[in-house]
Amino acid sequence: MRATRLCGTFTRRPARRHARSLAVTGTALAALLTLAGAADVDGDASITAGALTVARFDQDAYLQPAPHLPITVLRALQRGRKHFDKTWASVSSLQFEWGLGPTFNAKSCAECHVRGGRGRVPESATEQLHSVVVRVSVPGTSPDGGPVPDPAYGAQLQNDALRGPFPDFAYHTAPVPPEAALYVDWDTHVVTLPDGTAVELRRPRLRVEHLAFGPLAPGTMTSLRIAQPLHGTGLLEAVPESTLVELAARQRRLGFGGHPNRVHDDVNGGMTLGRFGWKAGQPGIRQQIALASFEDMGLTSRTYRQQNCPPVQKICAMQTPGNDPELVVTDWDELELWTRALAVPARRNASDPDVIRGESLFTDAGCAICHAPVLHTAERFPALPQLAAQTIHPYTDLLLHDMGDGLADGRPEFAAGPRDWRTPALWGLGLSGTVNGSRAMLHDGRARTVGEAILWHGGEAARSRDAFARMPAADRDALVRFVESL
Repeated sequence: MRATRLCGTFTRRPARRHARSLAVTGTALAALLTLAGAADVDGDASITAGALTVARFDQDAYLQPAPHLPITVLRALQRGRKHFDKTWASVSSLQFEWGLGPTFNAKSCAECHVRGGRGRVPESATEQLHSVVVRVSVPGTSPDGGPVPDPAYGAQLQNDALRGPFPDFAYHTAPVPPEAALYVDWDTHVVTLPDGTAVELRRPRLRVEHLAFGPLAPGTMTSLRIAQPLHGTGLLEAVPESTLVELAARQRRLGFGGHPNRVHDDVNGGMTLGRFGWKAGQPGIRQQIALASFEDMGLTSRTYRQQNCPPVQKICAMQTPGNDPELVVTDWDELELWTRALAVPARRNASDPDVIRGESLFTDAGCAICHAPVLHTAERFPALPQLAAQTIHPYTDLLLHDMGDGLADGRPEFAAGPRDWRTPALWGLGLSGTVNGSRAMLHDGRARTVGEAILWHGGEAARSRDAFARMPAADRDALVRFVESL
């Protein structure tokens, strides 16, 4: 463990200079809020997601459907929830769905997104990654402009396979080996804030063992990606592209570097704006479901038709598919609808004086530049009309930002650079521990608290991190309380 002093020079800065920097940030934020039509938003601060706000604060807070849906839609949502929860296996049975693998990371959506929430990282050096995946690519750009997969292992390392026994039931010709065993070790260091407070930060170090098909290709880049919560995803999909493009342009004029990712739309063809995934590498819910099904569970679909077996994995390629495709279109449709219709829990403690003060500190520190408090969905949204014309408070701009070397994975993804990450939405964050016990934050789950997550910010967010570090402990606590109220 090593110790460093964070922002050690801040105590020598004149107070007037600090106040001036926050005033500039406040002006920038006011301009951005004007773009969102939110300069004078009133009303109940607990209404997080307009008509899709629900007053649930228990383990099922992230799994509630949008209120007031027609009964026909609700029945389809019930089926979609079953698709989310169902366990896949290698052959058909009364208990499992046919089509798993041949290689995979999980047997159901719900294994990684437990109760619709975020994944968790192993605390033990002997526990394999489960709700954290390892994306891999080699230097270069694919024909569609994205990353180039490793020739032997593809775009993601799968640490499980149809090797028997239960619930695989059977395999053909020979057991399929997992591609690798995946672990993390933790490197820690202590930062000391200007007031003398010591905070331990940790960084995961990936450990890859038992590679089944030889070493990774020279120059292979790896990136840990923890499962993200699902609530409110449909509302984020319903925000017009023009809003995000204009937010990026306004940020650039104000000296910030937020920019959208432009990614390949595998479902519809062509290039489009990316919204989902840690680097905004996915354009919409439908493709996100298909790719996660393919990479995480080995399920083919109309978009990803071939089994996930790179040429060197010959035993993998010999396995009989469960169906063609394995993710049946009607099931895909219903899972997409269920995900799109998930509501957002209301804010808690919005009238608490410390929370109100924390919100002001959050704004003054410039956090709301990227974690945009207010967005509006499109006036029309045919995919689910109930999502249209909503004023929402997700605390994200869905844009990519340079987060500095401390968070860099070194791996580009379309227009996302090696230090770029999409701003994650903060709504519902304070309920994460209640929902499934995980409070892991940032792309690789390294942060255990809101304060740790802020202190890892760098690059464009360094100014906000430094403002947080300079605050007296009571102010830092108030800001954290505000974030946890969302």
